[in-house]
Amino acid sequence: MKRILGVLLILQLLIGLMPSAYAAPSGNSQEITILFTHDLHSHLLPAKDEKGNSYGGYARLKTVIDQQKLLHPDAILVDGGDFSMGTLFQTVFATEAAELRSMGALGYDVTTFGNHEYDYRASGLANMLNAAVASGEPVPSIVEVNYMPPREGEQGYDEISAAVWDAFEAYGVQDYTVIQRGGINYAVFGIMGFDSDKCAPMSGMILEDPAAAAQDTVDWIEEHVPEPRVVVCLSHSGTDEDPEKSEDEQLASNVEGIDVIISAHTHTTLEEPILVNDTYIVSCGEYSKNLGVLTMSLQGEELSLTDYQLIPVDDSVTESEAMTVHVEEYKKLVEENYLSQFGGWTYDQVLALNPYEFDSIGDLTEYHRESSLGNLIADSYRWAVKEAEGDSYVPIDFALTANGVIRESLATGEITVSDVFNVSSLGIGADGVPGYPLVSVWLTGKDLKNAFEVDASVTALMPAAQLYFNGMTFTFNPNRMLFDKVTDCAQVLEDGTTIPIEDDKLYRVVTGLYCGQMLGAVTDKSFGILSITPRDAQGNEITDLEAHILHDKNGNEIKEWYALASYLDSLDTIPEEYSGPQGRKIVDDSMNPIDLVKHPGPITLAVLGVFLVLILLVVLVIRTVRRRIRRKNQKHI
Repeated sequence: MKRILGVLLILQLLIGLMPSAYAAPSGNSQEITILFTHDLHSHLLPAKDEKGNSYGGYARLKTVIDQQKLLHPDAILVDGGDFSMGTLFQTVFATEAAELRSMGALGYDVTTFGNHEYDYRASGLANMLNAAVASGEPVPSIVEVNYMPPREGEQGYDEISAAVWDAFEAYGVQDYTVIQRGGINYAVFGIMGFDSDKCAPMSGMILEDPAAAAQDTVDWIEEHVPEPRVVVCLSHSGTDEDPEKSEDEQLASNVEGIDVIISAHTHTTLEEPILVNDTYIVSCGEYSKNLGVLTMSLQGEELSLTDYQLIPVDDSVTESEAMTVHVEEYKKLVEENYLSQFGGWTYDQVLALNPYEFDSIGDLTEYHRESSLGNLIADSYRWAVKEAEGDSYVPIDFALTANGVIRESLATGEITVSDVFNVSSLGIGADGVPGYPLVSVWLTGKDLKNAFEVDASVTALMPAAQLYFNGMTFTFNPNRMLFDKVTDCAQVLEDGTTIPIEDDKLYRVVTGLYCGQMLGAVTDKSFGILSITPRDAQGNEITDLEAHILHDKNGNEIKEWYALASYLDSLDTIPEEYSGPQGRKIVDDSMNPIDLVKHPGPITLAVLGVFLVLILLVVLVIRTVRRRIRRKNQKHI
């Protein structure tokens, strides 16, 4: 017994000497707990991965939040922005403020704007804020320091800017807010990043340098908010494995005084905080897949990390009954106010059965290859336009979509109306109705080949540029020179035969409004090397793409999501042709020197020309040196 007790005593001493993963709080320290989310994207209901597993959902999230608040009664609950846009609930964004009112019901203290809060432009944002105020329900505070409309007297100021400022005042949007909880002053401010601004080209806002704005705000906080104080930045900027693209790491490095950054925008899941310049950077993933829990101890002015958890919000979590009722009420509003315009479909109506596991959104970003999901979407565009135009149908040569507008994948099993909307949930049409519409343009064969080259050359640098086509096949070698990677291409007719693409011929192309706008921007993005000019059927350059939006027989815009939903509804079960690649995009990963230079384009010819000139110069130098050596040797003889 003495030996056993001795062993137990030694083990207890050893355990006491073992270092903890996080610093243990001392007796006179104060606990700091921050519960956080980001990039919720209107996912009031659970999302599904490509295998059909569900995660997230506000009824589950409410349960997890309440559990953590029982453990940490003085915790604050914050969000990093992009709380809207991504599901059918966004269709009542401007009229009902469903997302903010739901966050109020969840108990959020404060959030900030992400780039997607501007998807319905500045006027849509203003309407949403006013609707939230008019509801009279609890809503979170909103903080934003560096992304504002033009002020009166500044360039760009107009009626819409004035309306946004009025909405900001009515709602109470501030640079920062102070939450007093458990004897701690939490000073929380919001930041918009550079890439987020680029992702909101129609926002109408002016971006101030994030680091400069953040430092000014922190300095003001330190002067006006008393200790004990914790400075929290809700940053819609994000992190990246590439340090040059990791905006929140740069923000932490360049700004003194931020204690915690809730890092949003890049949909990152950080299993451990990133520590930069005494600033903890945390992320918990998108769509409420996790609730982030950051626990720290404050002793004097010193903060130390004591615990960090990502609590899964999955099938194992019991749903909050009150929140379930809350969400169901918004589902009814979506059906009455939005889906009633599309043949009366219901939110959960099953359209088709999917036997196949499509690429996940992560796969689309990581891999440069043909995608069955992309093929399905492109095919649906051609089918929907053919159905809408009926006897007046003008044959479509090509249909295309881009990786950047595909927001979710389709899971195996039953596919519902809401599942399809989530795939193509972005944007708004000229009609003011949510959802990007389809447009019809004409491109020359040369323009089409340039579009293939955009896919082949730009995707590695910008995955959102990857294209998926109907009506074509092309081969590219990723090892060839930039903008000269495509080695072969052809048009594929509806009967499956292939014919060459003629440079000077006009081809009818159907795509989404946003993709059409991006095609017109290729010249600038490729430094003038590539050119794609959307034209009308007579070959005239299009200056107003919205004038070429496609409509159905009733005069309604053909939305991207509705085209896909209608196509799936006609199929009942997705056919086997979508179980794998169909040869539309072929990757020839060859390092054979002949393959790298055959059929050279202007870029490759230029590089080869420079290379040949360099070889000639080297040869000339060698010959000159050898002649001089011979002359010297002859003189010595």
